[in-house]
Amino acid sequence: MTQLLKDNAVVPRSARDWASVLKSYQHTCNSRAFLEVIITLIPFLVLSAIALFAVNAGYWFAILLALPASGFLVRVFMIQHDCGHQTLFSQSWLNNWVGRMLGVLTLTPYDYWQRNHALHHAGSGNLDYRGVGDIDTLTVDEFLALSKFKQFMYRAYRHPITLFFVGPAFVFLFQHRLPMRMMKHGWTPWLSTMCTNLAIVIVSAIAIWITSFSAFLLVVLPTTLLAASTGVFLFFVQHQFEETMWDQPPHWDRHEAALFGSSHYDLPPVLRWLTGNIGVHHVHHLNSRIPFFKLANILKENPELVNINRITLRESFSMIKLALWDKENRKLVSFAHALNQA
Repeated sequence: MTQLLKDNAVVPRSARDWASVLKSYQHTCNSRAFLEVIITLIPFLVLSAIALFAVNAGYWFAILLALPASGFLVRVFMIQHDCGHQTLFSQSWLNNWVGRMLGVLTLTPYDYWQRNHALHHAGSGNLDYRGVGDIDTLTVDEFLALSKFKQFMYRAYRHPITLFFVGPAFVFLFQHRLPMRMMKHGWTPWLSTMCTNLAIVIVSAIAIWITSFSAFLLVVLPTTLLAASTGVFLFFVQHQFEETMWDQPPHWDRHEAALFGSSHYDLPPVLRWLTGNIGVHHVHHLNSRIPFFKLANILKENPELVNINRITLRESFSMIKLALWDKENRKLVSFAHALNQA
């Protein structure tokens, strides 16, 4: 399938062709992977420690330190994300154990999250496979067929305050404490979740013992919530944009949905680094076996991929109003647009 770009240029390769091209980037480098972990983890821990001890010198100074700490925490999650895809290190056991340890800092049980995220990749863009590891999205027809109360509830769910503040806080602080939706999938999700919870309690207790409960609450909670909100917004922009792609079998194609149903969130260099190049999401979805530190080079070496579903930081904020998939016009639309067309 050929896809038109924003400037009306044409992609010379199909999604399947690109998938073949991208296989050459799959190989990782353990030394580079360890370096990425170190230059992410040490600044995060140092900033967090200084912020905890700085509370006594002034709360606002501590909050200022919590801001960059939250950025590094987002990067910690992105490294954990690569571990979940088995792409950071060449050995599976190393990916898994690094991912589990980082999950204590991100409040995310690694094995439980890994399985959920794999389901998201497997069904991305499939209208018959919604609601697993993604943001719930209704079609225009589905929304209009709902009762007034259910329409209100869906509107409340898609409200920015719910999506980017209440939702992330609930997911990372509470939902991740139990293996939601996987309670019948054997003991692994339970073991992963409970061990992560225990490790979180131990690490938190040590931090509180060294500093104080108030310092811990005033620094760790804002850092975690800001990182969580940032991460959810990133995930939103990566799939919830006007020209995304949704289909139903047999029309749904995994490669097409991966490349054209995911955005290229073209962030400024500092934000691109802090987010582990996850903005190159169309490439990531087409081949999730590529280490995050290779994604930027892929765009340099394959410039045809740059403008596919490219979204700038400024443009991304306009995506917040989009909430319904218009099957007829094949685009994501706002509630106002759907109601005007009804």
